[in-house]
Amino acid sequence: MSEVRIVAESRTEFGKGPARRTRRAGKVPAVLYGHGDKPRHYALPGHELMLALKHDSNVLLTLQCDDGEHLALPKVVVRHPIRRTLEHVDLIAVRKGEKVTVEVPITLVGEAEREVLVDQQLTTLSVEADASSIPSHLEVSIQGLAVGGHIEAKDVPLPAGTTLVTDAEHVVVAGLATPTAEQVDAELAEAEAELAGPAAAEAEAEEAPAEETPADEAPAATEE
Repeated sequence: MSEVRIVAESRTEFGKGPARRTRRAGKVPAVLYGHGDKPRHYALPGHELMLALKHDSNVLLTLQCDDGEHLALPKVVVRHPIRRTLEHVDLIAVRKGEKVTVEVPITLVGEAEREVLVDQQLTTLSVEADASSIPSHLEVSIQGLAVGGHIEAKDVPLPAGTTLVTDAEHVVVAGLATPTAEQVDAELAEAEAELAGPAAAEAEAEEAPAEETPADEAPAATEE
């Protein structure tokens, strides 16, 4: 894992208005939780924080604050839905030597057998590790993976001092048979038929002649 030192400024104003002013100044509102302390509110430099999170989602941050230094891990990262810029970060305070549970990304390496469709069912594994020794990623080899083959969470190699939290029997990767052209065509035809069904029924209903009311059921004329 990577460690980054970053300057943190204390925040004394809260709410949407102050948060917008913080972001306009190129900084990111952040809250530090943990160890039974009251939440601490900071403003972190946006560009430095973005680079730190880009290279490692479990980066260990050393916050240099006016009230001392704090070690922290990103817990919740909120981004703008369109611009993808950092909007807010929740941090959890940690100590070196302390065990923490985190989600670590999975990286597939190697090549499966020809004609095998690789179905990756998990993109991260939940593990427990020392706060200062969290792996940046976990490699899963799919070299020679055959149709019907699979790799479970318990099969993923973990660094020393790291233990698995995810269900050991959970399938991480499975090898599926690549569908033939005929199977693809059949599935497309079936999907088109399902989509066309409601439309055809609607069109048939619109074309159906209106029912005539029998003469003996017609409403009687009202005398004036």
